[in-house]
Amino acid sequence: MAKISLDTLLTRAEEQFTSGKYENALRTYGLLLKEYPTDSDAQIGVFLCDIGMESADEAQALFDYYQIIKTEQDDATAVMVDLLSTLDVSQGQVAELLSNTVDKAEYKDGIGYQDFLKFIDERGDFKRAFEDVMFSTRVILKNKDEYILFITELIEKGQTELATQFLDSLSNSFANDQEIYALYHKLKEQKQENQQQ
Repeated sequence: MAKISLDTLLTRAEEQFTSGKYENALRTYGLLLKEYPTDSDAQIGVFLCDIGMESADEAQALFDYYQIIKTEQDDATAVMVDLLSTLDVSQGQVAELLSNTVDKAEYKDGIGYQDFLKFIDERGDFKRAFEDVMFSTRVILKNKDEYILFITELIEKGQTELATQFLDSLSNSFANDQEIYALYHKLKEQKQENQQQ
């Protein structure tokens, strides 16, 4: 029997996954692993399907993140394996932060910016803490000042693509605001600096 095309199976599995058909995608990823046991996309896909059966939003966010970093980083598989292995621990830490918040009703769907900063300090690594928070909850920005501080932090920590997405998504809300223009300028400088390295 001829081997089934890797690309065909992978495309099918990804389509099933993005449609929320996690059990079907899991079977397709399983077929992929049977034919191509070392395929990293199939290995990550199996983990994401398992997560998807419990939390579709989380699984889709992780899947989207993986698709992005695959094109940007050579070690995307290692990054995902590390992220998936720390996800449970991170969710517990975020839950603890939420339970310690005085105004927890206000943050039932996320954590406040100040708690986010505290979480980063506790983790000691901005990028890792940011990834952990983004895939287990959301950061609630109460006002323009927090929004500007958040974008500034993203830029300073080298997360230029995310900073661009956040700025673009809400730039209409702030129209001709000079502080927003300043963030775009800072972002442009950071991107140029990154290209020179």
